[in-house]
Amino acid sequence: MKKTAIAAFAAGLFMAVPAAHADITVGFSGVLSGPQGVLGQDQRDGFLLAIEELGGKLGGQKVNVVIEDDQLKPDVGGQIVQKFLERDKVDAIVGLGFSNVLMAELRRIKDSGVVAIATNAGPGPIAGRLCAPNLFGLAWQNDTMSEAMGQYAQDVGHKNAYLMSSAYQAGKDKLNGFKRYFKGEIVNEVYTPLGQLDFSAEISALQAASPEALFVFYTGGTGVNFARQVRQAGVMGKIPVYSEGMIDSNTLVSLKNQADGNIYGATWAPVLDNPHSKKFVKAFEGKYGHTPSEYAANGYDAAYLLDTAVRKLNGDVSDRQAFVKAVKEAGSEFPTVRGKFAFNTNNMPIQNVYAFKAIGQGDDVMVKQVATVFTDHQDAYVSECDMK
Repeated sequence: MKKTAIAAFAAGLFMAVPAAHADITVGFSGVLSGPQGVLGQDQRDGFLLAIEELGGKLGGQKVNVVIEDDQLKPDVGGQIVQKFLERDKVDAIVGLGFSNVLMAELRRIKDSGVVAIATNAGPGPIAGRLCAPNLFGLAWQNDTMSEAMGQYAQDVGHKNAYLMSSAYQAGKDKLNGFKRYFKGEIVNEVYTPLGQLDFSAEISALQAASPEALFVFYTGGTGVNFARQVRQAGVMGKIPVYSEGMIDSNTLVSLKNQADGNIYGATWAPVLDNPHSKKFVKAFEGKYGHTPSEYAANGYDAAYLLDTAVRKLNGDVSDRQAFVKAVKEAGSEFPTVRGKFAFNTNNMPIQNVYAFKAIGQGDDVMVKQVATVFTDHQDAYVSECDMK
């Protein structure tokens, strides 16, 4: 496991071994390598940027951040959480990787009572019957943006749609989300192996089916490869393509005008117009030299959420139950790039969901908000959670 320790702030963040005397220790775990590594890197970078803005502190207390790469492997993720709890004695865990990794970490997290904040994954089971008082989905419940795309495709008037995703828990959640709001015919529902990069056979089958619309969930390098291949095959531009995860600030750097016309669902984008979001985009671009993605925004929000919660406790996070309660309350109080946010009874977000469109401009691309699809949206699993 690759480990980096980010310690107390003094004229900038510096690298150090975790100190036993640190006021607060936070463990960050996510995929930091491989084709999907940029997603975890962005969450980490957004989180560390906010810590820097907060003076290397949370709620006025010095903070130490221990960073680990789960390599997109559930067993590695479980080992990391065990290490955080037993060796690093963390007060909170942030990140928690993809849904398949989070599911493998769930038992340890729930049994520990330690505050855990997922800045990417939000699988249906954890939103419902497996909900845990100390686990918070800060990013989204997995179905959310796909539900928005299903509703948007329904509003546009499509009579049928073709669905594609990677074959893992989140992919199944995403397609279920689309189907929950889209009332037309599902021509086909295709799951490809996680990490697959060549889609020539699947694209041929798609073209043969000739659907009215295509909805896909592919992220990181996988999403870039898929978008390029459907563009090269002449699909994008002929069939309306709706997506989640495929288009963000990172993938647009690679895709540029190849993404033209794609409409995607998201809870945040750099063009979202509110003061805290504008501040974040400017600071992130200044520090890292590129535009932040929604994954970076989630990491950034996580630090401000923890800061607000720690302040409510006057810096004392030794009582785990009190810290959990403070995080829950802080959900509707902390300054968020999304402008408005709250935790539902199942610790999943209540938030707005938008449709954005990638628009080619010569060789480049811009993003435009085309709709607020949902306002104060709640996930579909909250009634299955027995927390009140």
